[in-house]
Amino acid sequence: MQNPVRPRIGFVILVLLSSAMMAQTGTKNPAASTQNQAGSTVQLKGLDTALIDKSVDPCSDFYQYSCGGWLKQNPIPADQAAYGRGTELAEQNRLVLKDILEKAAAQQTGRTAVQQKIGDFYSACMDESAIERKSASALKPELERIAALKSKADLADAVAHLQMMGVNALFGYESDQDFKDATSVIAEADQGGLGLPERDYYTRTDAKSEEMRKDYVQHVTNMFKLLGDSPETAAGNAQKVMEIETALAKASRTVVQRRDPASVYHIMAVSDLAASTPTFSWTRFMQATHTPPVKTLNVTEPDFFKGLEAILQQQDLASLKTYLRWQLARTAAPMLSKAFVNESFEFYGKKLRGQKELRARWKRCVQLADQNLGEALGQAYVERTFGVEGKARTLKMVKDIEAAMEQDIKQLTWMTDATKQRALEKLHGLANKIGYPDKWRDYSKYEVTRDALGNLMRGAEFESERQIAKIGKPVDHGEWGMSPPTVDAYYSAQLNDINFPAGILQPPFYDANMDDAVNYGDAGGIVGHELTHGFDDEGRQFDAKGNLTDWWTAEDNKEFEQRASCMVSEYDGFVAVDDVHVNGKLTLGENVADLGGLKLAYLAVMQGQANKRQQPAQIEGLTPEQRFFISHAQGWCRNSSPEAVRLQAQTDPHSPPKYRVNGVVVNMPEFQKAFSCKAGAPMAPQNRCVVW
Repeated sequence: MQNPVRPRIGFVILVLLSSAMMAQTGTKNPAASTQNQAGSTVQLKGLDTALIDKSVDPCSDFYQYSCGGWLKQNPIPADQAAYGRGTELAEQNRLVLKDILEKAAAQQTGRTAVQQKIGDFYSACMDESAIERKSASALKPELERIAALKSKADLADAVAHLQMMGVNALFGYESDQDFKDATSVIAEADQGGLGLPERDYYTRTDAKSEEMRKDYVQHVTNMFKLLGDSPETAAGNAQKVMEIETALAKASRTVVQRRDPASVYHIMAVSDLAASTPTFSWTRFMQATHTPPVKTLNVTEPDFFKGLEAILQQQDLASLKTYLRWQLARTAAPMLSKAFVNESFEFYGKKLRGQKELRARWKRCVQLADQNLGEALGQAYVERTFGVEGKARTLKMVKDIEAAMEQDIKQLTWMTDATKQRALEKLHGLANKIGYPDKWRDYSKYEVTRDALGNLMRGAEFESERQIAKIGKPVDHGEWGMSPPTVDAYYSAQLNDINFPAGILQPPFYDANMDDAVNYGDAGGIVGHELTHGFDDEGRQFDAKGNLTDWWTAEDNKEFEQRASCMVSEYDGFVAVDDVHVNGKLTLGENVADLGGLKLAYLAVMQGQANKRQQPAQIEGLTPEQRFFISHAQGWCRNSSPEAVRLQAQTDPHSPPKYRVNGVVVNMPEFQKAFSCKAGAPMAPQNRCVVW
């Protein structure tokens, strides 16, 4: 499980479980296509005038103007909580992966080690009859292990064992790059142990939150019934789980508080952490997780572990066993019988996200294969889809926008020369990783058989072992945090690099058949977005080498905070759904990156025109400037269920798509000029926010 405090910021076009971003065509994939909801094949491309709603004034609601046609033509499929342009591309990639996996599964002789692993993983996942025959008995050895605990002293070994299998038991533990020494990897203990999305789901007092907690308790009750508990026992156990998780939540920090890197960095001696939680043996835990010898570690939330100690003292052993049983069942549910799968979907799919139907088995198995064997599966994916030109074109765009950022930094009127120099050092030190890793991950220690649940648990254990083995070793700058087929991109503040997986380098985000205005409006804005993350409210706290250090003058710090507060206020005023507003503080970094990124892309493409990379004056009646902004907006077309929007607004640092369009263009006078908006129009306000 990815550590939520790590300063790695993705673009996230797909909401909740999957994500999507920039795209470009390679020579092996000249045109992207996918199946629409009726099952027929459609071509994906960049700017599409057929998607525009010309009944809407672009100066009144630019998102609706650009996306209105698409929104009408693309209702949310029953197996999705949200559906957007990124989902279209993700569905296409999923079909490619399905074909790769099916062929690997069917081949019985002459398979490579990679083909064996991805093929057997997919076969086992798709073998519903074998999974159904085992039912809950597949969990029997692990449930017996929990039942055999004799005292609280044994919890350390049990929690270590469960965490290594990916079970979110009590807290989080893994390795991380040292915030203050970017060359080294250290151990890290973090808050965790919840079954609901985050802390405030346990503490909010509004009617929707109370209803969600009631539904959650019923879901936990139903899961205990499936494990064999009587209705009365199951109900009591569910209440106990809720009691423990609520206590863990109250000891935790909020998603907004955790946005400040300094607030989640507390180097402690292992002995001091042990003293704060005497009921839990950290010595036994570290031995059981095969942690290399360490004297110190980062404890992200010291107060959380004090709260954990109180819980361990207050709860009896039987209650703690009950909690561990629940977390085990919750994690294992995808590879258990239909009863478990359907019950998990009823809450996490329907209630929490508003998804009407469970996704087809093959889609779920493709996703799990990508999660567990992403770089093994990715090797076959890039061979089939990613041409040499894809990498070259992406790098050219990145260099153009980096040059635009350098120009922008140099001409800033609010920043002192001293801070400008440090900012330029950081920009020049940034690394670009495009397509896929230079060195593929070695999965030889991951045993994959025709045992679905075993594969899931061994996959989590393989990744846990891999992460913990990094402790005490130098940082690997070549490692990727996303698999090649992923439709997303990210910036790492600690590595100071931007990463664009092959999965996103294709239409509709980058279309080789379109002009620069279109491609820089969409893909270019995304490149600029990732670059700007290095200088948002989080990223700016890390220097060129990835160390958490204050390289800003006091004067420049004050100037940045004033400009950032303007954006916080702006986005706080946007309504996400019903009575839920966008959280301006939670989304600040992404909003700064959205605005800064699009400004950089605009500057880069207009420089291209000036340097004789001329754009056609008009295409279908649209000027280059208009095509730039419409292309950007159409990359964000998305229909979402009310539940999905609510979940996003309360947990996700990204704003809803409408405001990733309208919230940006209102702050760009270039947009007002492009569409001849009258001053004071909704998309052309008198007062604008400007950070970069």
